[in-house]
Amino acid sequence: MNGTMIQFFHWYTPGESFLWDHTRDSAQYLSDLGITAAWLPPAYKGINGGYGVGYGPYDLFDLGEFDQKGTVATKYGNKDQYLAAVQALKEKNIQVIVDVVLNHKAGGDELEKFNVVKVDYNDRNKVISDVMEIESYTKFTFPGRQKKYSDFEWNFHCFTGVDYAEGEEEGIFRIINDHAKDGWDNVLDDEMGNYDFLMYNDIEHRNPFVREELNYWGKWYHDLTGFDGVRLDAVKHISPDFYKEWLTLLRSNTGKDIFAVGEYWAPGYLNLLEAYIDSTEGCMSLFDSSLQNNLHSASKNPDYDLRNILQETLVASHPEKAVTVVDNHDTQPLQALEAPVETWFKPLAYALILLRKDGYPCIFYPDLYGATYKDHGEDGNEHEIFLDKVDAIEELIKARRDFAYGEQRDYFDDAHCIGWTREGDDEHSGCAVIMSNKDVNQKAMEIGKRYAGQTFYDFTGHLQDKISIDEHGWATFPCPAGNVSVWVAE
Repeated sequence: MNGTMIQFFHWYTPGESFLWDHTRDSAQYLSDLGITAAWLPPAYKGINGGYGVGYGPYDLFDLGEFDQKGTVATKYGNKDQYLAAVQALKEKNIQVIVDVVLNHKAGGDELEKFNVVKVDYNDRNKVISDVMEIESYTKFTFPGRQKKYSDFEWNFHCFTGVDYAEGEEEGIFRIINDHAKDGWDNVLDDEMGNYDFLMYNDIEHRNPFVREELNYWGKWYHDLTGFDGVRLDAVKHISPDFYKEWLTLLRSNTGKDIFAVGEYWAPGYLNLLEAYIDSTEGCMSLFDSSLQNNLHSASKNPDYDLRNILQETLVASHPEKAVTVVDNHDTQPLQALEAPVETWFKPLAYALILLRKDGYPCIFYPDLYGATYKDHGEDGNEHEIFLDKVDAIEELIKARRDFAYGEQRDYFDDAHCIGWTREGDDEHSGCAVIMSNKDVNQKAMEIGKRYAGQTFYDFTGHLQDKISIDEHGWATFPCPAGNVSVWVAE
């Protein structure tokens, strides 16, 4: 069966313990659609207790179990609700992908004094102060947990830098300690001079005690939940060497070939994605930010040449390592990397990631369920956003499950109308996919002699016509203006 992941949350998912119960109650629906894996948001206590999305992690061992940061439950629910959600997915043979944030920690419990130098925001290698002593919240004792599961306490030796100093103007302060004496850790690219530091308290992965604790935590988390895969946050800000070791030990310690996908967001810079795969020796897949950038651009420009839609993408160069997305929690409207694919183009975009032979597609929650929320934009004003459920999204997911198999023939020969066929295999009938970003169109395509004389219909329901396949296995397949049709045998 073709694998299909869903990102089962977005930046503005409701709080008050909605999500874990919703996940549990949705397992049957997702299974019936053909979803085979669910990526869940960070499940551990964050800096904002019951309100944060989860990317400012405070205590990795607190899955909504302890009274810390003002709440017991996280935004998404308590530990029991979380484990019930995980169990419900597993009972429906849906793999659980957990979100792992090991780049930084937030919300320290106590102030510590230590030496730092202040660095330039745009070039973190450029020191702009003398060595000075500051106070910052780098001591993590987790008083609410009382050393249950782990007695490790974090202090300033566990971090390379901070963005808070008591009584000082905000900035980025590189810590001077035994592990960070040579400066920032080595990362792949020279963006910002060195983009090791992203936010909060930046974890020092060169500290062997830190690595030991994070390796221990990974096994503990797996022993508790039995997760099947990990989504690794902000990997561009972490030395590639760290995750090579962490994933090797996780797989060894669990005896499972844990799936891993990293978030290295570099739209338009395929070379960086390829370099990261090389530097990590292929130990993880990556989200195809280059393809998402193409989909966003195509949706903003009705004159976009569809023949180029897959050019300079990870799915074209490293298909076995590409997790393909149309949108995610960072690209959605009003978020930091805002670059949403326009509503009209989303059925085309989803056909491209779901119905072709290459890539591992990931559905974005609002595209299946819809969403509405309010937030302030860069203009300082509050905006109300309505994200509609994508036209024919359920049919496209089911078409992947039932028809997207076998030999693929491409017809990328028209700037505004492209198509392909999948011939099917011994267990599955195939399909013909055709899309237009302009007018009503049609295209002659070969689907195979095995279908000679058979009648095909549009599985999406966009067109009501029926088509007969000729004796040579060819037919002329139409599609509506600015949309997609998926033709399958009656």
